Amino acid sequence: MSKSKHGEAQIIGALKQVEAGRSVEDVARDQGVSKHTIYAWKSKYGGMEVSEAQEVKQLRDENARLKKLVADLSLDKDMLQSVIRKNSLGS
Repeated sequence: MSKSKHGEAQIIGALKQVEAGRSVEDVARDQGVSKHTIYAWKSKYGGMEVSEAQEVKQLRDENARLKKLVADLSLDKDMLQSVIRKNSLGS
């Protein structure tokens, strides 16, 4: 996934402008994104404050790191079990 040039604060600010009655097209033009991006932001960050959005981002990053760690450990376990099976058959 590509890294956004817009931070959580900018995204939440843009969504607050839309909520305040400004048109999606105007906000999108000011932010340099398409109106579809604004709608995607709304589905992802709608109703959040900046601190909540930052916390969600941190949790997603930590979750991704932990999933990678579990995958690496599972591969290590599988490799070690394979070595044990080969050694027990060869003895």
